[in-house]
Amino acid sequence: MTSEKLLNVNVGVLGHVDSGKTSLVAALSTTLSTAALDKHPQSKERGITLDLGFSSFKVPAAEAVRGAGYDTVQFTLVDCPGHASLIRTVIGGAQIIDMMILVVDITKGIQPQTAECIVIGEITAKDLVVVLNKTDLISEAKREKAIVKAKKLVAQTLAATAFAGCPVVAVAARPGK
Repeated sequence: MTSEKLLNVNVGVLGHVDSGKTSLVAALSTTLSTAALDKHPQSKERGITLDLGFSSFKVPAAEAVRGAGYDTVQFTLVDCPGHASLIRTVIGGAQIIDMMILVVDITKGIQPQTAECIVIGEITAKDLVVVLNKTDLISEAKREKAIVKAKKLVAQTLAATAFAGCPVVAVAARPGK
């Protein structure tokens, strides 16, 4: 019997409150922990993430990773709160992350907690992917122009950071919601 050799990568999912972090995590995840996706009663009542949530998905290892002896890569998503009053919880979660996804609501752009998350990321993570979320809230006629503008703003914001030139992708984690 051959056992699968698994490489785990902890990915912090950070951003301003209501940027769609938990929706993105839900869209990506195939395995949920008991604390995933705002299961806490107060999270449901208040409509915001109050504590760290954990979920994951697996993908076949890329050639370079297979060369290091791994068959599969598991991405464990650490869904962090976005509210300013919960910054200590975010910092606690950030201590275990290997890389970071910064979720930005494309309709609102860079907000105060977005900037705080960038600073936390510079201290704790080597790699960053920026996700421009909620693209479905922009009319199709204006969407591409808005995405180009948002990517330019993100690039300018990150230019003087350790994340200059990082990938920026546009998504709708919950189309039509």
